[in-house]
Amino acid sequence: MKKFSLSLVVAATLAFSFGGTAQAAANVKHQQECGSCHVAYPPGLLPAASWARIMGGLNKHFGTDASLDESTTRDIGNWLQVNAGSGRRSEEPPQDRISKSNWFVRQHDEVSASTFKRASIGSAANCSACHAGAAKGDFNEHAVRIPK
Repeated sequence: MKKFSLSLVVAATLAFSFGGTAQAAANVKHQQECGSCHVAYPPGLLPAASWARIMGGLNKHFGTDASLDESTTRDIGNWLQVNAGSGRRSEEPPQDRISKSNWFVRQHDEVSASTFKRASIGSAANCSACHAGAAKGDFNEHAVRIPK
């Protein structure tokens, strides 16, 4: 049996998981572009309509110009649409903010507003402050560590 390189196996797995190489490439772009400023939020955390508005307004992305070239915007936007939230996560939260969605508020009801304002956290949008695996899409509540 031939040995396969780990990177080849990972690439094949990503391609299969995201519907082909175009979807895997869009996910890589999402991680690179969105993850360069904040956690590259998993697409399932917002509905398709919210992602469409966010990607359509990158020049004023929550107070920052996060504009991307047309091709990158299209690729990431399409990937977000295909993988957007459904069910309980298909509601459009106020201002398209994940932290204002009903499911987020329910999941964080025991966390006070003052806790989110701690210097070590900054805001409810800073998932990785409490969820060490946030960058990998791991939000397991049993692994939460709220910084002082």
